[in-house]
Amino acid sequence: MGTAQLLLLSNIFLVFLSIVVCGVSGAGNNVPRKNFYKSTRCPNAEQFVRDITWSKAKNDSTLGAKLLRLHYHDCFVRGCDASILLDKVGTDQFEKEARPNLSLGGFDVIDDIKRQVEEKCPGIVSCADILALATRDAVSFRFKKSLWDVATGRKDGNVSLASEVNGNLPSPFSDFATLQQLFAKKGLNVNDLVALSGAHTIGVAHCGAFSRRLFNFTGKGDVDPSLSSTYAESLKQLCPNPANPATTVEMDPQSSTSFDSNYFNILTQNKGLFQSDAALLTDKKSAKVVKQLQKTNAFFSEFAKSMQKMGAIEVLTGNAGEIRKNCRVRN
Repeated sequence: MGTAQLLLLSNIFLVFLSIVVCGVSGAGNNVPRKNFYKSTRCPNAEQFVRDITWSKAKNDSTLGAKLLRLHYHDCFVRGCDASILLDKVGTDQFEKEARPNLSLGGFDVIDDIKRQVEEKCPGIVSCADILALATRDAVSFRFKKSLWDVATGRKDGNVSLASEVNGNLPSPFSDFATLQQLFAKKGLNVNDLVALSGAHTIGVAHCGAFSRRLFNFTGKGDVDPSLSSTYAESLKQLCPNPANPATTVEMDPQSSTSFDSNYFNILTQNKGLFQSDAALLTDKKSAKVVKQLQKTNAFFSEFAKSMQKMGAIEVLTGNAGEIRKNCRVRN
């Protein structure tokens, strides 16, 4: 082979290598990462979101629970793309109109954060990132430090369908096999399932989500035998049959505004409110994790890891999706 041919091959290889390296580098830039906004025209985006969220959490002890649930319901359907925030347009039902989502709260908070961030940095920060950040910040408020890192750089989705909710979102009536299957579909394992269930340490539930366990568990007017009998009696007093749709009950008795590991303590006392809570004790591996997470430090550590994994479900980046100007409406 002559010198000219070797030179030509060498140049072709260098061009090919340049394309590969640039391609990999470009793809890497589109992956959500820590401090994504530091290199944008909105370097203080995370600080803005935290300050606004903390000012709201100061006056609303339920905000952490509301946003955790909103973020969770978003990520399990089409990934963490803020599709849960979209309002209905036309005749198709959107995600927020699906029955499991009718009791969600916190939309107004996300709207207000988005409005204030847009005033400072128009068109830079996605609604999906605002929801992920505000959730972390609302839960972290009383600790005055971030309980987990949030990778940023997500784009907002353009599709929201109520019909996709039931097949993707675990319900309070799910057994362990169903829970494990739905979590596995999202790349989450049993450790994640148990750790994320620990979010039930804050917040309240409507009676309808568990009344069957109290009054008609197998269709014979019976109580779920996996539920503490004394706890069942106290719940019956709070939620007589038929259930009042307006009545709510603490998911973690006497601790529903305190983010801690107490959920796992009550679980081992057979006081998990939902059938899906009790289901965690029906599998050897998950029951073992429940016991491990009774320790506060272990729970905080595992919850942080699982929230990061959940926040990465099917995210949109690069040219996929958009940065909405208004979280309720597609651009």
